[in-house]
Amino acid sequence: MHAPRHFYASVLLDAGESIKALAEYLGHSDPGLTLKVYAHLMPSSRKRARRALGQALRPQGPED
Repeated sequence: MHAPRHFYASVLLDAGESIKALAEYLGHSDPGLTLKVYAHLMPSSRKRARRALGQALRPQGPED
């Protein structure tokens, strides 16, 4: 039962979902609990920064 829940949380965190939103989706009343349980799944801030800068600096094509 916990494996699908853990997978769900990891996919959303990797996609950049906030802990507050994830807590709501998982039915946690306190986002602190969600952070405590799933913090190890959060992408590093360096990874997020590289991803954000990569998206911002990516050349825009005619279809964008």
